[in-house]
Amino acid sequence: MAAENYVPISDLQANISHMRVAGVVIGKTDVRGFPDRKNIGFDRFTFSFTMKDSPDFFINVSAWGNDGYINTLSNSFSIGDCVIVENPLVTKKDPDKEDRFCAATPSFYRLLVSEAHSQVSLCADTDTIDRLLPLLHLPGKDPRDFYSLADIVANGQSLDGSVINILAAVRSIAEPKQFTTSDGRKGQRLEVKLFDDSVTSFSLVCWDREAIQLVQTLIPKETVLFIADAKIGFDSFRNCMAATVNSKTIITVNPDTKEASLLFNYAKAMSESGTLEEDDMPEDMPVDSISDVYTVSQLKLKAQESSEVFFGITYSFISRLVLDSSVSRVIRSKCARCKYQVNEDLESCTNPSCPGRGQALSVTTGFDLLVDITDHTGTLLACSLRSPVAEKTLGCTTEEFAGLTDNERTAMKWKFLLERCKIYVKILPSTKMRTGIRGTVLACSLADPGEVKQHMSALL
Repeated sequence: MAAENYVPISDLQANISHMRVAGVVIGKTDVRGFPDRKNIGFDRFTFSFTMKDSPDFFINVSAWGNDGYINTLSNSFSIGDCVIVENPLVTKKDPDKEDRFCAATPSFYRLLVSEAHSQVSLCADTDTIDRLLPLLHLPGKDPRDFYSLADIVANGQSLDGSVINILAAVRSIAEPKQFTTSDGRKGQRLEVKLFDDSVTSFSLVCWDREAIQLVQTLIPKETVLFIADAKIGFDSFRNCMAATVNSKTIITVNPDTKEASLLFNYAKAMSESGTLEEDDMPEDMPVDSISDVYTVSQLKLKAQESSEVFFGITYSFISRLVLDSSVSRVIRSKCARCKYQVNEDLESCTNPSCPGRGQALSVTTGFDLLVDITDHTGTLLACSLRSPVAEKTLGCTTEEFAGLTDNERTAMKWKFLLERCKIYVKILPSTKMRTGIRGTVLACSLADPGEVKQHMSALL
């Protein structure tokens, strides 16, 4: 059907009948059931969705009917689909009632869909689809009207219960958790970690199936969200603020706005620098609590069998330890704000997405080494040995190391190279490593021969 045969949402009137409205679905609620007051003992079912046909106009659509009709209709399309609504009832909305439970829309009307009179179908016209799909990336609210995550944290419990807009990038998406309520109803919960240039981790919680399905399609660290009308609450269990997606919330994925573009570039820089991956690592276990002993091949095998982080001890040789190259390859300086590697002589950070760009450079300096760990069963390549563990292992600070002669650095290297060491390691999966696993040295010292014999004989 030609586009001119659809009635634009902006032209809807209460007396229009036998018309069609085409739009892209930008929001959708779960199906709910209510006791039918007219038919005692029976339930009525409903769900709502929000459709958009132009940058400035969108409208809520409510469907009512029996269990079979409503669930079949709800399952026939999702957020992001282009649909045609035929012969709906156009009714004036009650702003006080509707805007409390549904997405706030600029239209004075809402559409009602019933099995007897209306039809909702997927749009098959490619020209109409091509016209509608770009609207998915245009927020329904002013793109400059949002809270940064730092603003939310700073306001704290004064925002408890507020409904606000948020612009943030997706850091991670947890697996959905299923549960059963005390009255036997089944539910689900999914938590998304957000970040921006002011806060590295902030929780967004989804309870509805529709929101969860949308979120599960997103790519962490490559997606920016404009979340309109998220509910802010205080998480007493974690003692922090968190956001929740509810029936009013509209999530715009990768918004086509200047503000979102800047945040996307920042998120990309943070991801490429490895800063987010480092921050995602679980807390290190105290070395005194680590007791499991492994050969190198056992470390590799366990890492392949499970994606969980684990800790262990290996009595192995350090087969690669580069200390006698240029100091800049051993000691690195990073921007204290964004962790981007920088030259300490610069006046400001060179990362274009650094939140402190243009401000005086603040750096952290430390050892940043990659070592190979080898025993009779194999080699674990490119394990991280960083400050402060490196200082304790090498027995010197970065300043002292920078003052050593080439001969002194070589002598320090051979103190460890090809010597049996007791090495405490953390092993975790990593998509950036060719081997698929990443090792971090938590402690390293020359091993006691008696201790080595005792443990190695038990492993053979």
